[in-house]
Amino acid sequence: MRFQGPLGIRSTAMANGMEEGHLPVLAEEVISMLQPAPGSFHIDATVGGGGHTERILEATNPDGRLLGLDADGAAIARVDGRLRPRFGDRLVLRRANFRELRTVAPDAGFAAVDGLLFDLGISSFQLADAERGFGFRTGGPLDMRFDTSRGVPAAELLATLDTRELTALFKRYGEERQAARIARAIVASRGTTPVTTAEELAALIERVAPGNPRVRRIHPATRVFQALRIAVNAELEALAEGLAASVDLLRPGGRLVVLSYHSLEDRIVKRFLAAERRGCVCPPELPVCVCGRNPRLRLVTRPSLTPTDAEIAANPRARSARLRAAERLAA
Repeated sequence: MRFQGPLGIRSTAMANGMEEGHLPVLAEEVISMLQPAPGSFHIDATVGGGGHTERILEATNPDGRLLGLDADGAAIARVDGRLRPRFGDRLVLRRANFRELRTVAPDAGFAAVDGLLFDLGISSFQLADAERGFGFRTGGPLDMRFDTSRGVPAAELLATLDTRELTALFKRYGEERQAARIARAIVASRGTTPVTTAEELAALIERVAPGNPRVRRIHPATRVFQALRIAVNAELEALAEGLAASVDLLRPGGRLVVLSYHSLEDRIVKRFLAAERRGCVCPPELPVCVCGRNPRLRLVTRPSLTPTDAEIAANPRARSARLRAAERLAA
């Protein structure tokens, strides 16, 4: 099943202020699935605006601890400033991508945890940053890196990849039907007006692939922006590595909770959970198992959880969210 929100945005903010109005998606369901308790240890692998982090720390009073990760240094600084005065050293923050969980978590004192949360996609704060180019409505230079200290900006990909490579990128990471047409237009524009800003890219896509206005539910540039962001940050590869590390970090009975916002992410999560639930990786033609690999997870959500109509009305950007949860089995 395909589902896609606007750029995989995982939270929104109310008009009375971005910091005060941050709304974490499926907040009650996340807490219900994680089952945080006093004294427990948790990891929020995508701290973002800190909404889920705050609720987990509240639920683990007085002595539970949480490690919050984010590749975006601005997110770490923002959450530290907002939550440190309330929770002190119960909150541990590290600027790191969750693909580094296997080393970062033990180094921070979280080698064995009771719960681990992945809230995937892009945060409202990043979308609102006019210097990062994440959104076609906010605009700005086409950077799109979560960690601006490493990697290649999106504008460089548009300036260097050929038509075939851009087409493949838009198809693979954005499932964009007009990928070839858009790629050809980007390459053709290089000689006179290279695409370097979010506004320029959105305008080009609207011009060459406007879509059907009678059935269009999202901006025609949405899937291309998603594809570029995923490619720039190697999001799907990072997700696979982060999920694999998470199972090793969970104590027996510990919970893994993942919020995804489009089919590419959810497919990886669903297949990973199914494999860990099955255990055996022997070829199906073998009559008996010879790998000796035991199941490590049991599913807690079946099927996945989605936002209620009331939550979508309060936070429209939550409409594409899908929550999957599993519990670590004893070794």
